[in-house]
Amino acid sequence: MNDQARTRTVARRALQLLDLTSLNDGDTDAEVSALCKRAVTEFGHTAAVCVWPQFVPLAKKQLAGSGVAVAAVANFPAGTADIARAVEETRAIVADKGDEVDVVMPYEAWLAGDRAFARELITACKRACGKSVLLKVILETGRLETVDNIGTASLDAIEAGADFIKTSTGKIDIAATLTAAEAMLIAIRETGKNTGFKAAGGIRTTADAAAYLALADKILGPGWATPKTFRFGASGLLNDLLAVLQGEAATPAKEGY
Repeated sequence: MNDQARTRTVARRALQLLDLTSLNDGDTDAEVSALCKRAVTEFGHTAAVCVWPQFVPLAKKQLAGSGVAVAAVANFPAGTADIARAVEETRAIVADKGDEVDVVMPYEAWLAGDRAFARELITACKRACGKSVLLKVILETGRLETVDNIGTASLDAIEAGADFIKTSTGKIDIAATLTAAEAMLIAIRETGKNTGFKAAGGIRTTADAAAYLALADKILGPGWATPKTFRFGASGLLNDLLAVLQGEAATPAKEGY
């Protein structure tokens, strides 16, 4: 297989793992509708769209029958130490028939040493999700900073009931990194649980996606990364994936990849 064919294979693989995301201040119905239309392509559909909670009914209607899940955020983006609020937002998403909830772990409380509180919030939100709605827990790894912190927070989130652990909100300077991803994937491997991983923030090219997929293949095995276990949270990544699949040249890899 030549380089171009390998790149196309990665692009096709990454497309089905994409949570196509719009979490901008001031998002409108028209913008969310356009996002939903982009989620279904000539090469297949993305795993999900991820939007603000108020857009869940619109996205569900727009994507009915498409196979694309609808995710929305809770306790976002600050990860406040308010369990009641996080649970209320989670319940609202579930009531509107959202398929997945991306909740921010109270990372400042966790960093201050209150790990039990962080676990309690995650457990409460998972309880609010019930059995049919996935809970993806955002660790905000750029704020956790160290590999030890990221690994320990990953284990805490998994213990508390997370269905996925996710790197970032995309709202601070340091978003997803391969170093953070490695620590999180190793934590998943250590637990032996069927917890998924989501890399979010700053992933814009097929080359970026390839690096994360290679890491997952190395740590958890070539067959592990499926839409049930692995996601990319991004908005711009779809453009590059489609360009590659349409036969255009891939965007060059960033330094460090």
